[in-house]
Amino acid sequence: MTSTDATACPHCGWPDGGEPFRVLSRHSTATGLTVWTRCGCGSLQVRVADGSGTRVVSRSGPAPGPAPAPAPAPAPARPDTAGRCRT
Repeated sequence: MTSTDATACPHCGWPDGGEPFRVLSRHSTATGLTVWTRCGCGSLQVRVADGSGTRVVSRSGPAPGPAPAPAPAPAPARPDTAGRCRT
């Protein structure tokens, strides 16, 4: 992974200020938050959020192969079926 001064992904052009394609993990630090994300092209990114704002501080190249599929949408809430139990 390399550090970056870019304002967009050099591999696909997605703006660094935009919402990440997929958040992999978040970690609190003494100065703010470190967020590991995956860009739409598959690039792994490290974002730092602190008193200076949020910025991408490091990124990898795109993952080999096709871009990862988006995270699945949450399943819709199921209606309460407790009163419909068969005995």
